[in-house]
Amino acid sequence: MKFNRVSLLAVTCYVLFCFAAQLQAEVRLPHIFGDHMVLQRGQPVPIWGWADPGNEVSVKLGTSIASTVANASGEWMVRMPPQLIGDPVTLMVREKNTITFSDVLIGEVWLCSGQSNMEWPVSRSNNFEEEKAAANYPLIRHIKIPRVPQGFPQSDVDATWTVCSPETVGGYTAAGYFFGRKLHKELNVPIGLINSSWGGTRIEPWTPPAGFAQVPALADIEKQVQLTNPANTAYQATLGTYLKGLENWTAEAKTALKAETPLTPPPEYPSAIQPLTSHTSPTTLYNGMIHPLVPYAIRGAIWYQGESNHSEGMLYYEKMKALIGGWREVWNQGEFPFLYVQIAPFQYGSESPSILPVFWEAQNKALEIPHTGQVVIHDIGDLKDIHPTNKQDVGERLALIALAQTYGQKGLVHSGPVFKSLQKEGAKLRVTFDHVGSGLVSRDGKPLNWFEIIGEETDFVPAEAVIEGDSVILSSPKVKQAAAMRFGWNKLAEPNLSNKEGLPAAPFRAGEVPERDWMSLKVDESKEYKLIYDLDLKHLGRTINYTTDASGDFKTPFDRIAYFLELQKIGEETQYVYVSMDAFTDDVKQIGVPTLDSKARFQTKVNNLNVVSNVADIVTGNGLPGGNIEFWSGNYGPLNAKNIPNASATLWDFGDEFADPADGYGCMQVHNYEAKQTLFAINQWKGGPSADIGIGNSSSDGRTRDWTFTSNASQYEVKRLRVLVRTK
Repeated sequence: MKFNRVSLLAVTCYVLFCFAAQLQAEVRLPHIFGDHMVLQRGQPVPIWGWADPGNEVSVKLGTSIASTVANASGEWMVRMPPQLIGDPVTLMVREKNTITFSDVLIGEVWLCSGQSNMEWPVSRSNNFEEEKAAANYPLIRHIKIPRVPQGFPQSDVDATWTVCSPETVGGYTAAGYFFGRKLHKELNVPIGLINSSWGGTRIEPWTPPAGFAQVPALADIEKQVQLTNPANTAYQATLGTYLKGLENWTAEAKTALKAETPLTPPPEYPSAIQPLTSHTSPTTLYNGMIHPLVPYAIRGAIWYQGESNHSEGMLYYEKMKALIGGWREVWNQGEFPFLYVQIAPFQYGSESPSILPVFWEAQNKALEIPHTGQVVIHDIGDLKDIHPTNKQDVGERLALIALAQTYGQKGLVHSGPVFKSLQKEGAKLRVTFDHVGSGLVSRDGKPLNWFEIIGEETDFVPAEAVIEGDSVILSSPKVKQAAAMRFGWNKLAEPNLSNKEGLPAAPFRAGEVPERDWMSLKVDESKEYKLIYDLDLKHLGRTINYTTDASGDFKTPFDRIAYFLELQKIGEETQYVYVSMDAFTDDVKQIGVPTLDSKARFQTKVNNLNVVSNVADIVTGNGLPGGNIEFWSGNYGPLNAKNIPNASATLWDFGDEFADPADGYGCMQVHNYEAKQTLFAINQWKGGPSADIGIGNSSSDGRTRDWTFTSNASQYEVKRLRVLVRTK
């Protein structure tokens, strides 16, 4: 059969019309609704979707019936009355067509979110074969949300509900499953688990814009997010400026084309207003993996995340406020429960041992947010694996909090010991705890560990810890008057304090660390010297701004020069080194940081070193031979230009070679070449927080023993240099 052009066009139009009519006739719902789903009991149940604008949509859930009209955008929503637990029901939605979801349960629905330890499946957890065989729980249902980041809020996801069975349980979130199983057994109700998690992700991508807007400390992130919103005035202004520049360029391009003259490239599109699309960018996982679930009725959320944010300390508390507050705002269900897991001890490479405890402190502080609960797992982690496989206890401890706080089970011990107060008792400290349950114990029967105290003449030292009722008494023969304490303050800490119910105590610190002058306390010789320079190394830069500079009026001859450097990483003991030597110059202007302006340039041996230090392996004593200094503002290489004994010709160490430019990298180093040691180094001071600072030999890589290229100054909370002289 042949068709002319008119008849072919008519057939095509008819087909398109029928197809369009078919599309317009279909009511549809997001995929969070489906067969086998669980709907939250005891509260209104939002049900929503899309239909023809202006068309009536009727909804029947069990025996409840409601109807509404789709708005101008084709969106509709009804809120069904609170439902009671019973036999499975059917959800039926009708416009011109009918959608039916069967085997729908009414029960408890929890959102399970976070990074890999929440995504971690049952199949990779302890005793999987046993768990698989026992997983006959048809009233537990699970839906896994696909891992899709988005630049703008999405309305749907491609996911389906499954019924818990030996065949399906292996893919469930393990922490969520064992949490839900405990609730199911205790409450005898259906459980729905919405698993929206993604390994390796930070907290920021899960947070909605509304959350960042609630927290002033995160204003920079909110600004970044708002700049990508086309409705935002800043976005529009930025785009307008770009378009004006593009118009000007277009006019220039036309002129250049006609004149056959060269043309510069067009202006680059502003990166600040481009959509955030990476799974590492703020809001993207909320947009793609949480927003499509809103406002599906839930009881609350469980959260296991933090490994990817663990190095940012108390800032994480601000981000938890944004996440929790943001989710609660968009769900509009009030302050629903938010239960979370404190991340486990782990090595984290060569990272400072105190970085993780400060993060734990931020997680502890998040308990100040209403209706939150924290699970502590320092007794069931794995120091060699960031993914502890004992997810059974993780889930059950989360469930204990929910049973006690959300479901009101009276008398249930749901937390390990939590710090309550600190009291000084002579030379000792009394630490009192809440949540002691049936009593405090050592979970392994050994003396309590990981308690430390500090006094006015000490740094933190291990404490003898004795249980006395709901308190622990701390003391040490090294501390005459204890002032402060800390517990579990190390990334590898697995403390043994718990209550008799087996729930461990969380790391914390309390008291006020006293101000101490380590030089006065540890170096008697320093009392014979006069302070010339005092420098807070936080203020390093191209210009050196001393806290104290007595060089201007100093005219007295001196015969010895001394340096005292103290360094402290957050939560760690102070490291210090004192070294004095026979004077290598009579110009007091040249004994400080050897900037270009100081005209200091020394690569010379120095005599009669007196060294005091608490850093392991530093050779200490008086009248030591083998001293040499390398002071200059220029560059340098590893060649042993001065033939310093024991120095390498290939490593940056205590025998290097000056190189131009004179105002280059910069080097301030004192060595003991007889001991093959750098006593201290301050290099690249122009880099500020990227300067090189250290005591002893550096071991960060194979190229350097004198801290060159380490760029580590930002690691130190305290970094102070004092320069002194002994007058004749």
